[in-house]
Amino acid sequence: MSFELERIGVIHANGQRALRAVALIAKRGERLAIIGPSGAGKSTLLRVLATSMRPTEGRVSVLERNPWQLARAELKRLRSRIGVVHQAPPLPPRQRAITAVIAGRLGQWPWWKSALSLLYPADIAGPREQLARLDLADRLFERCDQLSGGQLQRVGVARVLYQRPDLLLADEPVSAMDPALADLTVSQLHSEATTRGVTLVASLHVVDIALRWFPRVIGLKAGEIVFDLPAAKVSDSVLRDLYASETGTLPTQDNQPLDIGPAAPSAKPALKIIPPPRVI
Repeated sequence: MSFELERIGVIHANGQRALRAVALIAKRGERLAIIGPSGAGKSTLLRVLATSMRPTEGRVSVLERNPWQLARAELKRLRSRIGVVHQAPPLPPRQRAITAVIAGRLGQWPWWKSALSLLYPADIAGPREQLARLDLADRLFERCDQLSGGQLQRVGVARVLYQRPDLLLADEPVSAMDPALADLTVSQLHSEATTRGVTLVASLHVVDIALRWFPRVIGLKAGEIVFDLPAAKVSDSVLRDLYASETGTLPTQDNQPLDIGPAAPSAKPALKIIPPPRVI
């Protein structure tokens, strides 16, 4: 089992409830997309899975450990096995791309190797290989403050690929990318998860990427899971209900809203699902 959440609830310090009675299980090697309107609780759910947020209610098991019953050193080791791709990667502006990628393994190396790698890269070939997968090989020694938002997101992805975690979490990993680069990036996350047999969970605002790349899609609304379905069974009516509080359109990859249209007598796929490009 990769993770198990039992009736998880999160209430913020201001009293606002972010998650309510969330129950979710994923086996090793599964690929899940979490979709839903803004403010649904997608990022909060990923933070719980990343063990960076302790839920107010319920029980958490990640990689067969309860993170909140572990000693500090054990919790640190568990977190080193979890890779998180952030929507806005926390990369120091003056840090070079190679150093940012190497940081993916700092929690796995001895302290002396980690310290030395901040002065001089302990590995060059590895970061170059991961950046090349994302069409950034020529940016290896570029400073982060000289990269665009989409490039920074890809550096953040390369760092997690270099980390080789047992659980891969991605929070809006392609929000600053054009459609071609978004597909390239998601394809590499997909390839990494498939090749190594690890679990991939991605929070996505765009519906078509979720349906095209992820076999299992979870709809989250107002902090609650409203559906957990194979992508092929996510219909017009299901998506209409999920996004009912928004503008009547579905957020898509090219930022062109897709009209959901009136309810049909029979449920049909809301989007024409184009198979993902073949990953070589």
